Amino acid sequence: MQPVRAAASSDIRADRASALILARGLSKTYATSAGQITALKNLDFEIHEGEFVSVVGQSGCGKSTLLKVLAGLLPYSSGSVELNGKPLRGPTPQAAVVFQSPVLLPWRTVLDNVLLPIEFRKLPVASYRKNAIDLLAMVGLSDFAQRYPFELSGGMQQRAAIIRALVQDPKLLLMDEPFGALDAMTREQMNIELMRIWGQSGKTVIFITHSIAEAIFLSDRVIAMTARPGTIADVITIDLPRPRDLSVINTDRFGRYAARLRSLLDAQGGMF
Repeated sequence: MQPVRAAASSDIRADRASALILARGLSKTYATSAGQITALKNLDFEIHEGEFVSVVGQSGCGKSTLLKVLAGLLPYSSGSVELNGKPLRGPTPQAAVVFQSPVLLPWRTVLDNVLLPIEFRKLPVASYRKNAIDLLAMVGLSDFAQRYPFELSGGMQQRAAIIRALVQDPKLLLMDEPFGALDAMTREQMNIELMRIWGQSGKTVIFITHSIAEAIFLSDRVIAMTARPGTIADVITIDLPRPRDLSVINTDRFGRYAARLRSLLDAQGGMF
């Protein structure tokens, strides 16, 4: 496990050529009645196409702020962020977000909820309908396409939310603790389902979580953040074979990754 190091100029040129996301000196400061609050400070990182990267850290360390910045929903204060080789200046169809709550509109069917981003972008809905139906089939929701959200379980609603994000074919899927409100068993099932979706779609995923085990199970790399102001404490490469099942959690290597991440986070005051 290699510690994060400062990037040399030659590294930056190589990263820019291959990274889907390239951030250098990324900082975010808020103005409040109590003064300036720095949520993110001088973050340097890159995310490569097809990677699954999780971000862990204690509450208030800037995880969700980082996700909103990468989604183009929140302007950063200084530094730079490139998405697919171009400066990120605001919301873009190349990035889609899945939040902790599915945020499905109760008066629309599941299929119509999935197609909502297409309507927002004023694209021809009919051209995307078959793709939406195929994506719902991929997660076992074909029989629920014409049902309403209240007729679905929490896990099914979150699957629909993931498909709604994928229907516009983004390069980047940003997930902000999407399974945090689910019970433990459903959460495990959704982790396995997400691995399958990721494997079939080939999307780049950035996943925010409080769970060390979830981060290790899902990820190629895990970014551990410090307490506010949020900086990168370390980036851990997860060298576990894929495809993975829940049995990997009981292996010695998994335990070593968990111990390393917990040590990093305990040094920052813990996860919560």
